[in-house]
Amino acid sequence: MKKISLIAALLLLSLKGFSQGSPDYGAGMKFNLNEDGSKYLRVLSWAQIWGQYNSDRPLDAKGNEQADLDFSVRRARILMYAQINKDFLILTHIGLNSLNSNTMSPTGTGEGSQVFLHDAWAQYSLGKNNAVGGGLHYWNGISRLNNQSTLNLMTLDNQRQAWATLGLSDQFARHIGVYAKGSVGKFQYRVSVNNALVNNLQAAAVPTNGGAATYTGQRLLGSKEAGRTYAGYFEYAILESESNFLPYKVGSYLGSKKVFNIGAGFFSHPNGAVIADAAGNLSGENVSVFGLDAFYDVPVGSQGAAFTAYALYQNTDYGKDYRLGTTYETGSMVHLHAGYVLPGKSKTRFQPYVSFDERQIDVLNDNASQLGLGINAFFSGHNSKLTLEYQTLKYATNKSVNTVTLQAMIYL
Repeated sequence: MKKISLIAALLLLSLKGFSQGSPDYGAGMKFNLNEDGSKYLRVLSWAQIWGQYNSDRPLDAKGNEQADLDFSVRRARILMYAQINKDFLILTHIGLNSLNSNTMSPTGTGEGSQVFLHDAWAQYSLGKNNAVGGGLHYWNGISRLNNQSTLNLMTLDNQRQAWATLGLSDQFARHIGVYAKGSVGKFQYRVSVNNALVNNLQAAAVPTNGGAATYTGQRLLGSKEAGRTYAGYFEYAILESESNFLPYKVGSYLGSKKVFNIGAGFFSHPNGAVIADAAGNLSGENVSVFGLDAFYDVPVGSQGAAFTAYALYQNTDYGKDYRLGTTYETGSMVHLHAGYVLPGKSKTRFQPYVSFDERQIDVLNDNASQLGLGINAFFSGHNSKLTLEYQTLKYATNKSVNTVTLQAMIYL
């Protein structure tokens, strides 16, 4: 009996934060370094493969039409973490994203085909429920979506504008800095102080005289003026509490928990943006992002049905009239999504879902709206699933862009 209890305890430890997975998965790839399993190495690996149809693809760089159907490796990742005792944790996460025929290279040495470091941090416990750490980390602020795990998304992918600092102040939604995280009863928090990225998506940009801001504070004004960012996210669990062992937020528990969380978060980068006056004199503008959100995920009835819903309001200020492509802009956003796991006793489960967001864009005095309709087919929880989604994006006065994507995903 004692041996059975020990095995059960080890399974629960190894599955912290992953209760939305498959019952077939068990303890996963966990390697015990001592007899009782208190010292261990945990390894996760996953791949997401896309086939995407888009009849409105833009012309390529040479003016040629592109094929309607495209294949890509959306994500291929390996994540490892280890503890030698309950007081210390180290985590490393490597992988690549969005590998397709345009980013591949003949011998795999091109920039677009490179595996790179996503996370690398060390953490020290402060008692039972609190910890501090540092490194290249994902303990972000703003909202649940800005801390989203890609292992258990309910929709095909995350809402892109919710990763509000990706490539602007950080490397792929990760900053280098220090963080504190923990819980007091049903209240959870995460806060961080970080370095700002220098070579960002606007590495060659300079603000025009009297024109819009550019996200170039660290590069043009220096690290003393614009080198620090600050972030935090705070939430209260009205129903069951979620694990905060790792920073990655679950997208859908598929009926394995009863969760209703209310959250609020922020990101601040003093002098992160730069404007130029009519004479060309540069000055900094503070970048700030604020979010309010709610997450609801509960089982329904006795036949395995479950309901998931999420709502986010995000206010974003990247500086005067800021806009970068159709992804980043000073303005505000409301995002909603909801899904329902259909009842049934079959191992294969289906979850139709809908997502919608509306963005207000200051510089255009106009809006962008996006609608997604999709369905997940779970063959073994989130560990093995297919996702089919139709999405339409209307950006200001531009023509609507419509895509249909089929994703195959496996994680172990």
